[in-house]
Amino acid sequence: MSEPGTVPGEPSSRVNAVLAQVGGVSGLIYSSLPVVAFVPVSSLFGLVPAIVWALSVAAVILVWRLARRESAQPAISGFFGVGICALIAYVMGESKGYFLLGIWTSLLWASVFGLSVLVRRPVVGYIWSWISGHDRGWRDVRKAVLVFDAATVVWVLVFASRFIVQHHLYDADQTGWLGAARIAMGWPLTAVAALVTYLAIRSAQRAIRAHEAAQADAATDATRTERDGVADAH
Repeated sequence: MSEPGTVPGEPSSRVNAVLAQVGGVSGLIYSSLPVVAFVPVSSLFGLVPAIVWALSVAAVILVWRLARRESAQPAISGFFGVGICALIAYVMGESKGYFLLGIWTSLLWASVFGLSVLVRRPVVGYIWSWISGHDRGWRDVRKAVLVFDAATVVWVLVFASRFIVQHHLYDADQTGWLGAARIAMGWPLTAVAALVTYLAIRSAQRAIRAHEAAQADAATDATRTERDGVADAH
């Protein structure tokens, strides 16, 4: 039996679609490989060879994923993402420029997620309601809003920590450590935040079901009271 407010079969298909768009767990790992290629080559042979090597690795990953008939969008997006980072580094003439896009993107997402908590519109809640097929009735359940706030704050901490640490390393011209931080604060932190989000969603679902049950009981009691009143009048 599906939960109230869901469409049978739809939530799972939406979850699969979301995972496909981001490339799944393998996509997070693949995204680290061009960085692994870029940093040592840059320190040993210079910027241009590092750019060529990073683009070559990204191209191999693209061909590999397409050959395996995986979703094309994350594969293509990953390749172009590496291309943009490489272009920024080339224009700046500095290897550390490769990480500039990721640094400021982290700040952007930290700001968006943080603002959503301040205005009591937690991003995690809206993403969950879209994936699960629920309407926005969860916003009337205080506990659900609170746990979605908490999950959203965790993502704020992830994005903000990435920005603070990597921006500091960028200013200090520590390209090697910058690459290490990019990898260490990439999919591992994402996995932790995803786990917290999963637990928050479970808690919110229980709160929503309890709220819906209480509303149903109240409606039943009101109907019974009204019926008894009519019977007494006769």
